[in-house]
Amino acid sequence: MEEGGRGGVIGRCHGSWSARRFPASSSITYVNLDDMSYVDVMILRHLMRTPAHGYELRKHVEANTGFVLHNNSLYPALRRFEEAGAVTKTAEAQEGRPPRHVYEITELGREMLLDLLTDLPVSAAGDESEFLVRLAQFDLLAPDERSALLDAREAAVRARLEQLRALRERAGDERWGALANDHLIDLCDVELAWLTRLRAEAAEDHRPQVHAGDQARTGLLGPDRDAVR
Repeated sequence: MEEGGRGGVIGRCHGSWSARRFPASSSITYVNLDDMSYVDVMILRHLMRTPAHGYELRKHVEANTGFVLHNNSLYPALRRFEEAGAVTKTAEAQEGRPPRHVYEITELGREMLLDLLTDLPVSAAGDESEFLVRLAQFDLLAPDERSALLDAREAAVRARLEQLRALRERAGDERWGALANDHLIDLCDVELAWLTRLRAEAAEDHRPQVHAGDQARTGLLGPDRDAVR
């Protein structure tokens, strides 16, 4: 375990030590981010915009991403975040019904989200959803962080392309298998060209970086519908 520059503790992300420091006032001594996925990013991302109860959070994520977030994924994640100090839970009274729990992100949770966004290990870089959910949050990231994510994704696509070309050579006279393989090769080539355009777009984007405490946000995989109403 490493100490942060202000007495805080550095969290562990996907097997590597995070560069971000948690506040010295935090009661958390260690935050394990191993095995977290883009689902965790989506949950924290919405809570960074506004506090929410479980059902509201689940429906918002589904509406803005098309991803069906089941309760057996949502509530264990919220429980982990609460135990880590990344979110707080308060009971909100309801007339004639049991109180419902409202979740709110903490400063530690914002740091955790930024760590998740900037960390894209080799094992996750080839996962399209893991990359896209981070791409959609580029407004939160510094230029060097954006570049590192693009580098990771490009390396994964190139590795996949090399594998597919080797398979194509071994396909021989298997016509339909070769056609399927050629299609996958074409998709890789298209994405590499797209990544080049993304780099150019990022280089020309001189808008100020959005900070973690700001409320106006883009959506997880596109514009936040609530924010633009």
